[in-house]
Amino acid sequence: MTAQRHGQIIAVDPEGIAEYKRLHAAVWPQVLEMISACNIRNYSIFLKEPENLLFAYFEYVGTDFEADMAKMAADPVTQDWWSHCMPLQRPLDTRSEGEWWAEAEEVFHHD
Repeated sequence: MTAQRHGQIIAVDPEGIAEYKRLHAAVWPQVLEMISACNIRNYSIFLKEPENLLFAYFEYVGTDFEADMAKMAADPVTQDWWSHCMPLQRPLDTRSEGEWWAEAEEVFHHD
C-alpha cells in the first residue's frame, strides 16, 4: 500500500510561538500513541517566521482516513491536547469548509 501524503497549513499567534514550541518539545505520549494508532506516520510540523505559519506533513497508511480522523477527534487525551494547542493557532481564511488546518495540494514529489 502506498502512503497518502498530506500537507497542511495554519497560522500561529506570534505571542504563542514559544508556548507552541514548548508543547511540541514534549508531546504527551498518549497523543503520540493515538497518532500512530490512527495510521499516521512520518509526521512533522515546520514553522515559517516572520509569517508565523505552521506547515504540517504526514503520511497516512490506513484504509479509511475519515474514520481514523474521527477516532482521533473522539479521544479525550487528544481533545485535551488540542485544548492547549488550538488557542495558539489561527486558521487561514481560505481554508475549506470544516477544516482547521488548511489542506495543501501536493504539486511535486520525488522519492
